[in-house]
Amino acid sequence: MNFFEKVYEAVKKIPKGKVATYGQIAHAVGAPRAARQVGWALHVNPAPGIIPCHRVVNRMGRLAPAFAFGGEKTQASLLRAEGVEVSEEYIVDLTKYLAEEIIVE
Repeated sequence: MNFFEKVYEAVKKIPKGKVATYGQIAHAVGAPRAARQVGWALHVNPAPGIIPCHRVVNRMGRLAPAFAFGGEKTQASLLRAEGVEVSEEYIVDLTKYLAEEIIVE
């Protein structure tokens, strides 16, 4: 399994109503310093309806301004539909919505 495939498997494990950070996904796939590469993988997500990349935020809980599938407004809408509160500044409270440890086997 290549790096991108590992990223997609990790992202699929983020529960509905939760988010994970790029760094958290990088750590889960065994590349803790590859948060930026996780972003690249998500930007070319081959299956947006199956791989929920909208559940990935930065380390401060900020949504992606250049969210690949419609921008931060679309990402916020998708998260809100799952019960995640998103502030007017497009930030998610990580103390409330951060997923537990994600394990990719």
